[in-house]
Formats: sequence, structure tokens, C-alpha cells
Amino acid sequence: MLPMYLVKQYLDCGSIADVETQVRSEMNSMCLRDRVTPGMRICLPYGSRGFPYGLRVIRALVDVFKAWGAEPFVVPAMGSHGGGTDEGQVQVLEKMGITEKSLGVSVKSCVDSVYLGDTSGGVPVYCDKYALDADGVFLFNRVKPHTGFRAPIESGLTKMMAVGLGKVKGAEAAHRAGLGHVLVEMARVIDQKINLLGGIASVDNFHGDALALQGVKPEERENAEKELMKLAWQQLPRIPFDHLHVLIVDDMGKNISGSGMDVNVIGMHRRLGGEPVQNFETLVVLNLTPESKGNALGIGFADITIQGLVDTIDFQNTYKNSLTTGYLSSVKIPCTLPTEHDAIETAYNLHRGEDCRVVRIKDTKHLEYLWISESLLAEAQSFDIIRRVDSIFDTVGYNS
Repeated sequence: MLPMYLVKQYLDCGSIADVETQVRSEMNSMCLRDRVTPGMRICLPYGSRGFPYGLRVIRALVDVFKAWGAEPFVVPAMGSHGGGTDEGQVQVLEKMGITEKSLGVSVKSCVDSVYLGDTSGGVPVYCDKYALDADGVFLFNRVKPHTGFRAPIESGLTKMMAVGLGKVKGAEAAHRAGLGHVLVEMARVIDQKINLLGGIASVDNFHGDALALQGVKPEERENAEKELMKLAWQQLPRIPFDHLHVLIVDDMGKNISGSGMDVNVIGMHRRLGGEPVQNFETLVVLNLTPESKGNALGIGFADITIQGLVDTIDFQNTYKNSLTTGYLSSVKIPCTLPTEHDAIETAYNLHRGEDCRVVRIKDTKHLEYLWISESLLAEAQSFDIIRRVDSIFDTVGYNS
């Protein structure tokens, strides 16, 4: 049944090998040392998105500020994630290795954020109380396309300020107001209330490693993010076919994308509607990552799933996240079948034929290796063919 080929698409990209040295260099280039005085309490917000070099960056920031005589500490900056509780958000950080023991500094969590006032458009703005009380705030976040809107500034330092530091109330206010339309104004309100020292903005390469780590001065934040967004779009992994009958995604989860599956990969139309740019007719998802802690936001983007995934869902956390974003369709449970075999067979039978165009991927973040059906080989001539199997049910593993 349907021969499949494991192929490798070549993703040309560089990366920063010595993350710590790059961070120190960027901080020195910002002329930040003169603004830091002995005993200065510096807040270092950290988000909920896990990425390989994140711990190395925050540890380097802690070391530099300590060397300058300051007293850095970490706060969760993740909106309503972690169930919107102090304990839950600290646990999210712990899962990524961000602990008082690993960093040698305090981790302070308070989801009851402080109301600062409204934007000119009437959107209420909130901020973490520890960030407000600190002598200085230094940001670190990854710049990337968001999964729910299009704007010159999407995910990055600005969103960390408006939504991350805004905690549950700030996240709810931003999402109710349309998120992409209000982030910049909300961040400007916060900027007036805290002593923002600057930040480090990163961009991932195709493999999820650091392609860029750029020091950003407070007054340059918005322009810097706009430029880094262009680079981030160039590096966004994609499935290299315009039309598929079936797309099988092995794993979804919050550690892969904020929406479980990156809609920039599976199709923004699955969230926002409209005509698909790439038409993947039937989407099957098979597993929820353990790192998601039961948060299955994005399950509603799939057409078919399996009972094993549904059984791992923490509906309370999932619904809370969905209600915050305002996209309730993202948590609707798709057609649920008993096993992976049943799910894949059902999807295939919907489009049965020798020319059935099928792709199977590990997740929407790792797209270097793909399983593709024979009908796609002609469009994949620039790829390396790693191996062939006789059946779609034998597509196991994503390496040679």
C-alpha cells in the first residue's frame, strides 16, 4: 500500500557556535555597562517557548550582570501559559532548565499583574509587579512569525512586554483587541513605566539553532524587530509542496509551536480562514508532546487524530489557553480513531489512488527529513533519497 520515500531537503543555514561569547559581545556593544550600578536589581523575563540555546543565553546574561555588580533575577513572561498560575509558570521554566539552582539567582512569579492604564485605543495594559519594582529590565526573546496574525512586528521582544509580562490579564486584553494591532502600543505604555535597559533578540535557523543574537537598545527595539522579522521569514521551515492529499504530523505540542502545530507550515487558513496558499486537504496528528503538559491548543486544526492523543489532553489548561487567545476552534476535537493505523488508513482512503500525494513529518519544527509518497518524487528531484518502504505504515524514523 502506497510506497513511501524518506527524503532530505537541504536547508542552507549558518549558526552561532559560541552563544555565550556572542551575548557578551552584544551587551558590550550596547554600551550597557555605564547604566548598571552595583546592587542594581535587574529583572530578566523568560518566556514559555523552549529552544535549544535559551538556557545558555539567560545564563550568560546572569553572569554578565553579576560581574557588573548587579543582582539579576528571573520572572516568567508567558501570559496565561502554565495554567495561568504562579506554580504552573515556574514549572514551565523548570521544564526548560530555568531554575534558581541552575542560574544561581531568584525566580519570582506573580501572575496578578498591575494595571498601568490604557492605550490611546482604549486597550488596558498590565505588567508584572516584579518588573515594575526592579531597577532595570533586560529582555531576551526569539523573533519569529506569529501563528495568529500578520504584522511588521510579531513574536519577539515587543510581544514579550505586552503579553508575556502582562500575564493573564495582559494576554486576555491583547487577544481581545486583536493582538497584532495593539502589541506595539501596549509595549509603549509599559516602556514608560519600567526602566528598560534593552534586550537580546534572536532568530532561529531552519534547525532551530541561533542564527542571530542581536543586542537591541530600548530606543531601537521596534525598528530592530522589523528587520529581524524579515530574516526570520527567510528561515521559516516549510513543506516544499503546494498541494497534498494527506499530511501526517507525528507530534504536536507547545514546545513545537504556540499553536501546537505551526500554522505557517500547515496553513494559516486553518486558523483564520480564507483560501489556502498551500492546500493540504486532510491533516492527521498522532501525538501530543509530554512537554505540553496536556495543553492541546491547536488540536482543532487537524481533521483526524487518535484516542491516545485525546486521552492525554488536560482540558482545563487547554480551554484556558484557547479562551485567552479567543480562537475556540483551535481546541475542537477532530475525528478521533482508535489507533495510528486507523487514522492513517482513513485519511488515505479519503483520497485513494495511485497518485495520492502524502507527506509525513515529525512535527512542524523539524522539516529537514520528510516521508513522501511516490507521486511526489518528480517534484523532489533536488532532495536526497534516504530509503524506501513499501507501505505508508512502515514510515518510522527520520534519519538514515
